[in-house]
Amino acid sequence: MFRMVALGVLVLSASLLLLIIFRKKMGWAWLSLFGTHLILAALGIYLVNFSGLLTDVYIPLNPATIGAVTVLGLPGVLMLLGLKITLF
Repeated sequence: MFRMVALGVLVLSASLLLLIIFRKKMGWAWLSLFGTHLILAALGIYLVNFSGLLTDVYIPLNPATIGAVTVLGLPGVLMLLGLKITLF
């Protein structure tokens, strides 16, 4: 039962997302912009990890951290640094 509800929500949200993308005539240009943000997010985390400025802080490169930095940009890197320093 739960799988069917989850599958229904997934199909509905994917179809609405496609409707929004093609209705606004965005085409595939958003994909290159998203890819650029994704690469810059990974590069920003990589620079923080291996710059040597903060030797005891390491932010793992995983989908959650890269996603946060992709959405938030440079403040996302600062947020992850702040969380890492205060929580660990």
